[in-house]
Amino acid sequence: MRFEALADKPERQALREAVRTVCDRFDDDYWSALDRSHTFPHEFCKAIADGGWLGIAMPAEYGGAGLGVTEAAIMMQTIGSSAGAFAACSAVHINIFGLHAIVKHGSDRQKQEWLPKVVRGELRACFGVTEPDAGLDTSRIKTRAVRLGDRYVVHGQKIWTSTAQEADKIVLLARTTPIDQCARAIDGLTLFFADMDPKTVSVTEIAKMGRHAVDSNQTFIDGLEIPVEHRIGNEGKGFRYLLDSLNPERILNAAEVIGMGRRALDKATAYAAERVVFGRPIGMNQSIQHPLAECWAELYAAELMTLHAAELYDAGQPCGAQANAAKLLAADAGFHAADRAVRTHGGMGYAADYHVERYFREMVATQLAPVSREMILCFIAERELGLPKSY
Repeated sequence: MRFEALADKPERQALREAVRTVCDRFDDDYWSALDRSHTFPHEFCKAIADGGWLGIAMPAEYGGAGLGVTEAAIMMQTIGSSAGAFAACSAVHINIFGLHAIVKHGSDRQKQEWLPKVVRGELRACFGVTEPDAGLDTSRIKTRAVRLGDRYVVHGQKIWTSTAQEADKIVLLARTTPIDQCARAIDGLTLFFADMDPKTVSVTEIAKMGRHAVDSNQTFIDGLEIPVEHRIGNEGKGFRYLLDSLNPERILNAAEVIGMGRRALDKATAYAAERVVFGRPIGMNQSIQHPLAECWAELYAAELMTLHAAELYDAGQPCGAQANAAKLLAADAGFHAADRAVRTHGGMGYAADYHVERYFREMVATQLAPVSREMILCFIAERELGLPKSY
């Protein structure tokens, strides 16, 4: 089953095929084994890095391909549609969007030192923004960075820090000016690219429902020293710099979920065509056909919005509503497809050997992160419909 009519330029087709060739080396059995053993997919990440894919949206002068978010979205959709599903995406996507603040606001020295290593897969980063007590209200984070001469000393805690067990560096948001001394709550936040120093940073894995091959963690910071030259941009502007990563994050996440949904739909369709009950394939029954057809339509519509948002971003146009809507539509469409895949398989959908239960467990997270559907609806209601702010 192919869904690439929206990306029918030859170079984009070639991109899909090249990424698919890498992903096809790692089948369902590979990912299921990692899921059971809670083992990070080092071989997969190396294969992606060796192909140059980590630098797809990085500037060419730092070893990247210099392509746009549209091409990155096509790549991540292809990875999402592979056997690795969300685990495969999560293993690499921080290197795709998470360092955008460095690309846009980092110094020449920072970019020359860090970005080529990221592109080559020699430097792995994690993202330290979310905190237990702040949640989606990023302005209320409590992690504090105090400047002492030529360095900052940081104390605080982050949560849901994916890949922190494997990371060398952390994109870290911390408060450098107390909130009561700021004109606005979003002021006084500073962004750093800091070492994951084991003497002052401890990482505790969070047991979770799915995506066991990629760790999620609580990260505790107690006296981490960060040289001033590892601060990204100006002090106090970190929240604004972070916003530069949010729309690409939404777009890439939507693309990943669309890929995941289509893999689940492919599995369901194949099973419906093969499974014979009462002397006929169950796919002949409209009660099986119609929900699968609805999933196809929902995923296609989500892809339209995702590519539209990506093209707006690459053109330098406002795309906040479109990026958020893409994430909303993709998460709902992907969840429906994964749920329907389990239902189509019946009892075997609950069995690990058919893999759709793993897709479903991983799909649940897309309803919650990186932003909830409820916050997206609040954003659209306020920004596009002109309704009063509700939070």
